[in-house]
Amino acid sequence: MKATIWHNPACGTSRKTLAILEETPGVDVEVIEYLKTPYRRDKLAQLIADAGLTPVEAIRTMGTDAEEKGLPAMDADAILDAMAANPAYVNRPFVETDKGVRFCRPQDKVHEIL
Repeated sequence: MKATIWHNPACGTSRKTLAILEETPGVDVEVIEYLKTPYRRDKLAQLIADAGLTPVEAIRTMGTDAEEKGLPAMDADAILDAMAANPAYVNRPFVETDKGVRFCRPQDKVHEIL
């Protein structure tokens, strides 16, 4: 099974999720460090929707200026534009497999798609 994780190595939850993926037999892991390789807007929209979230639910406010910039009050398209322009505004980690997409907070949610 192939699993893709949009990863931030500075995030403990992201590191724990990656460890689960790497320790699961038969999982071929692709790691995308999204701060170095930003999301394409269309892919980000797809990940958020497939995870059952709205763009506002996927905003990372801790450690960012998202609230000061008014992101939570913006419409979905404006939020996605801001996230694509500044990937630090995207909460993490997202993991995609053939079984679906999960926003893995807490990290054990990744088991739902393995």
